[in-house]
Amino acid sequence: MELWIPITIVAAFCQNLRSALQKHLKGKLTTGGATYVRFFYAWPFALLYVWGLHSWGDMPIPEIKGNFLLYCLLGGLSQIIFTGLLVWLFSFRNFAVGTTFSKTETVQVALLGFLLLGDTLSTGALLAIIISVIGVMAMSLAQTNITFKTLFAGLIEKSTLIGLASGLFLGGSVVFFRGASLELHYDGFLMSAAFTLAVSVVIQTVLMGAYLLWREPDQIKAILVNWKWSLAVGVAGVLGSVAWFSAFTLENAALVRAVGQIELVFTFIASTVFFHEKSTKLEMLGILLVIAGILLILFVR
Repeated sequence: MELWIPITIVAAFCQNLRSALQKHLKGKLTTGGATYVRFFYAWPFALLYVWGLHSWGDMPIPEIKGNFLLYCLLGGLSQIIFTGLLVWLFSFRNFAVGTTFSKTETVQVALLGFLLLGDTLSTGALLAIIISVIGVMAMSLAQTNITFKTLFAGLIEKSTLIGLASGLFLGGSVVFFRGASLELHYDGFLMSAAFTLAVSVVIQTVLMGAYLLWREPDQIKAILVNWKWSLAVGVAGVLGSVAWFSAFTLENAALVRAVGQIELVFTFIASTVFFHEKSTKLEMLGILLVIAGILLILFVR
């Protein structure tokens, strides 16, 4: 098994854990505040990770080259904009349609990766990504009252366009972060990924911190007051980010994100086994398509 695969699975698990921990902040922080904790409580650990690799792993600090800082900035901005668009989407009455289309992110990563970085995919890998995306969209539909007919009837609605845009910016962040790491031309993926993460999360902390000071200054105090759960979110987030950035450095971002959809399998298993929630036929079909897509990537890529 190639190294990027287990790293991606760890990333997906940590992302699932971070999302679960963030639920404890609901009602204590605004959406902006709850989003900011993933950066504010992550950057010290990201810097410590780089220091550890340098001091104990004898890995030299990378030399900043080419468009590295630009890619980090664009990746950080894209991730923040994605979050804002998703929050805006939830304000629409028919947000479910837009949310479903935001799930096309993996396909958009493939397209952006090709256009911006020249990353290519085999026919089998592209087919696998499409299968997994259909599975994700089916699961999203199963959790709402909309149908495939309603979904495609709303193609030109504002919420749909916002959903597609949110997927585009999420996909853009992934591709830009991969581009930044590759731009270093560093011999070894660990330090390259760690350094890219550290620079990116510091940029995001500064940018979003400035925004909160301008629009929601009370949230800075709330983030400090609720430091225990916020710290847990930050730690889970940085562990996931270390794994994501490492996987992006090693492999095509579209394949990494597609395999990362195993997060949905974790969630499905937890809801079924631990919470005894009943699943619909469409949910079962969706999860089978996601699994099929992941397996196809592993065997035919």
